[in-house]
Amino acid sequence: MTYTRAIGIGANAIIRLIVKGLALSRISPNALTFIGLLINIYAAVLLAQGRFLAAGLVIIGAGIFDMVDGRVARETNRVTKFGGFFDSVLDRYSDLALLMGLLVYYANIGRNFYVVLTAVVMTASVMISYTRSRAENTIPLCKVGFLERPERIVLLIIGALFDRMAPVLWVIAVLGNITVIHRMIYTYSQTTALEEAQLRGPSPSALKNDVREGESRGVSQG
Repeated sequence: MTYTRAIGIGANAIIRLIVKGLALSRISPNALTFIGLLINIYAAVLLAQGRFLAAGLVIIGAGIFDMVDGRVARETNRVTKFGGFFDSVLDRYSDLALLMGLLVYYANIGRNFYVVLTAVVMTASVMISYTRSRAENTIPLCKVGFLERPERIVLLIIGALFDRMAPVLWVIAVLGNITVIHRMIYTYSQTTALEEAQLRGPSPSALKNDVREGESRGVSQG
């Protein structure tokens, strides 16, 4: 067994214990989601004050709530469509709160360029989620791209813990907008293929199969 695999197994065991404990407490999964948001807001305040190391540790704590709320819902048979919607909405608020904290920090120290860069990252974060949500109104799934929410959060944690937030913002700004463009191109190709298939109509082989099925039904009913 490798060292990293051992860490993964140990972490999963700890998460399972936390989930079991929370399930026994009968706490609402939606309450866990909301607590995660409050913790991220506190992390945003720390970021605004320039206390990056503390903020990174707090974001890790918030991430635990983000990991366990869905598992607790499944463990207690309280999975609902609203719960998934609620979780997604509060995730967006958490993301924007953290970035708003960074924006305030850079504004306070007069780093106007990084204020703009943080605003670009905020826009990319919103658009990554929006393009997927909008695309999946027309195609079954749109998860392509380099930078979904877990990757963005991990990068922010790394930037905070190791005081390398500036390069992290560059990475998220570039890869985030590439992800948006990738999803637009992917959705275009998928919707174009669907529209062309509809214009062509059913293939001759499909028509033959329909005729055969109709004949077999007629024989069985006769």
